[in-house]
Amino acid sequence: METSEGFDEVVHEPDREFVESTNVWQFMQAYGIDDYEELIERTTTEIEGEPESGVDWFWDEMADYLDVEFYEAYDTVRDNSDGPQFTDWYPGGEINIAHNTLDRYAEADAPERNTVACIWEGEDGEVDERTFHDLYRQANRVANYLEEAGIETGDTVGLYMPMVPEVISILYGCFKVGAIVVPIFSGFGVEATATRIDDAEPSVLFTGDGFYRRGSPVRLKAGSDEAIEQAGHVENVVVFDRLGDRENPEVDVPWDDDRDDWWGDTVAEQDGEYDTKSLPSDQESMLLYSSGTTGEPKGIVHTHAGVLTQCAKEIHFGFDQKESDRFFWVSDIGWMMGPWTLIGNHHFAGTTFMYEGAPDHPHPGRFWEMIEEHGITTFGVSPTAIRALRKHGDEVVEQYDLSSLRLLGSTGEPWDPESWLWYYEQVGGGEAPIINISGGTEICGCFLMPLPINDLKPGTLGGPGLGMDIDIVDNDGNSVKEDHERGFLVARDSCPSMTKSLWSGDERYLEEYWSTWDDLWDHGDFAQKDEEGFWFLHGRADDALNVAGRKVGPAEIEGVLVEHGDVNQAAAVGVPDDTTGTAVVTYVIPEEGVESSDELAEELRELVGEEHGKPFRPREILFVDEFPKTQSGKVIRRAIEAAYKGEDPGDLSSMENPEAFDELKDAS
Repeated sequence: METSEGFDEVVHEPDREFVESTNVWQFMQAYGIDDYEELIERTTTEIEGEPESGVDWFWDEMADYLDVEFYEAYDTVRDNSDGPQFTDWYPGGEINIAHNTLDRYAEADAPERNTVACIWEGEDGEVDERTFHDLYRQANRVANYLEEAGIETGDTVGLYMPMVPEVISILYGCFKVGAIVVPIFSGFGVEATATRIDDAEPSVLFTGDGFYRRGSPVRLKAGSDEAIEQAGHVENVVVFDRLGDRENPEVDVPWDDDRDDWWGDTVAEQDGEYDTKSLPSDQESMLLYSSGTTGEPKGIVHTHAGVLTQCAKEIHFGFDQKESDRFFWVSDIGWMMGPWTLIGNHHFAGTTFMYEGAPDHPHPGRFWEMIEEHGITTFGVSPTAIRALRKHGDEVVEQYDLSSLRLLGSTGEPWDPESWLWYYEQVGGGEAPIINISGGTEICGCFLMPLPINDLKPGTLGGPGLGMDIDIVDNDGNSVKEDHERGFLVARDSCPSMTKSLWSGDERYLEEYWSTWDDLWDHGDFAQKDEEGFWFLHGRADDALNVAGRKVGPAEIEGVLVEHGDVNQAAAVGVPDDTTGTAVVTYVIPEEGVESSDELAEELRELVGEEHGKPFRPREILFVDEFPKTQSGKVIRRAIEAAYKGEDPGDLSSMENPEAFDELKDAS
């Protein structure tokens, strides 16, 4: 086994009362499923002699079980005559996400009509609540505006917006008319935004005057104008007045009278009624762009039936959605987790929480303060954000009552045991399970996710998601998961939310995901299943450090370093070496009050050598105060590697803290 010591011990064991209260337990009872192993087998693989088993059975059952309403019933659960690469899910059916997440809860006699669908808090402390009826009326106004602007089914619409409640109405309004939503991260700069506009070619773009970040206004309009100038295509721009710039004589908002309109003069003036379109199951709903890699971003194509069913399944079973829940996942609408949170929760008339600003402004307890104040029951965040918040000490968390939390979530990168345990014990009170998930933009969901009935080890991803036929294979595509070897994470079958293709065409889609092995989706992660059945990830396979012919994931090196009591965060990169081909270099952020020293560096080098072998001892250990990261808290690894090598890191417009990159260069 290559998992480090800190991952070996089971630390969370749900009691019987909690297990039997969960949605997944109720599902198991309804279908005569005795335990977790049988649940995974029955929903992912065909069992000989058992007619009610396998992927097709499960996804067919989900439509009824999760109350997914089709306007027209589908003919069959799927058509995979063109192979798993191009599976057509729920053919013959007609559906619309907006009907399922909004319309049916806003009808005159619907009991959920006045239920709060979204609680929003601005960084300045302003709070706003929107009911399902509020969102319904506003989404209808968006739909009517889009039709007035000439948008038809299959047209793209850009969404480059601050995190305000209006993004929900824009999302659902686009679904209503059959437009394809193109969410763009509000933290992107001109180049990244222009690239996505150029690829998606939207004729309408929703944006804002700006938003607040760390107490200061961040203005979007000028940047969106520059991006449009570079990319073209956009004929109509709707500007939401978040900062009050429209009425502020001290601010000169750049403006094109022939193209630009304020939200209040256009959308707000539309009729609040609209007949939502009935669309084919495979009608495109969203174009989500992958991020964090070099090269042109990949446009991921999602459908109405697929993305709705996947998000609903994961919120219901993985996050045990209850009527009284308040769900807060730290994300921008431009990342997959933004639409995932909204669609999955609103399908069940659930309440979501949305926050505009920085996690530690105006004080490091801002998240914990909001959880207490709003009674948040489910809280999801990246491991990097937790590592940063842990630096402020236990006493910050202990000031707040977090007893409302039932479940915790995380995604985006591997955990180190110490930070996982801090999140579990300090934030979750040693009771709330951490549902650590991994999948991606390509499926708007999870290949791997624990269920709330599972025991947990620090950092585990539990096992395959329900209905997800997932495996771990070696270089030749042979399964090694039962041998407990580390290998490549793959999907052996399609799922309803798997991207139809890439926006740029089938050739790149097949090359990116299906070219490594025959009929296996190559997800690009190193994975491992331990002797007790717990799955772990070891980072991206394409990030692997090949030292003297032996490969190890950067996350494995980093995990060893963070286990040391003086280390808060670590980042490992590979650099050219005359002897071993590649050498390991690590950057380390010490814990608060710890002085960097040659002695500490040598101690850390030896620690890595003891765990992974002498060739993997870092050639250098460099101490810094922070890592470059995005506004959603992800470390920008390519920037770290570029800083050491003195290379151009590419587009860093999504970076939250540009000064961190300069510090890395100085340290190198």
